[in-house]
Amino acid sequence: MATKKAKKAVKKPAAKKAVKKAAPKKAAPKKAAKKKSARKPSAAFMKPLTPSADLAAVIGSKAIPRTEVVKKLWVYIKANKLQDKVNKRNINADAKLKPVFGGKAQVSMFDMAKLISKHLK
Repeated sequence: MATKKAKKAVKKPAAKKAVKKAAPKKAAPKKAAKKKSARKPSAAFMKPLTPSADLAAVIGSKAIPRTEVVKKLWVYIKANKLQDKVNKRNINADAKLKPVFGGKAQVSMFDMAKLISKHLK
């Protein structure tokens, strides 16, 4: 009996098509890197404003920027424990803050900035 050897099909590499090479891309000319300058605060926030008599009773009568007014109010609120115990976003007004808050007994911290602006010139 004769043994048959299995013929292995040998794959020939496919003929390569002639491909046109694209011209090498030139690197874009680099622009001089700009130095990042420090971010400047808005001049409107840094402008000193004079508080009204009602607001001056809480933060002082010296002309200070709006950002400092808010900081001083928060110092006053936390020192006198005027934040609502249940909802810390609400501020319970005491005798000094009631005129600033337009006579309201309780004000949201988000409404506070709007109410303060009436007392700054």
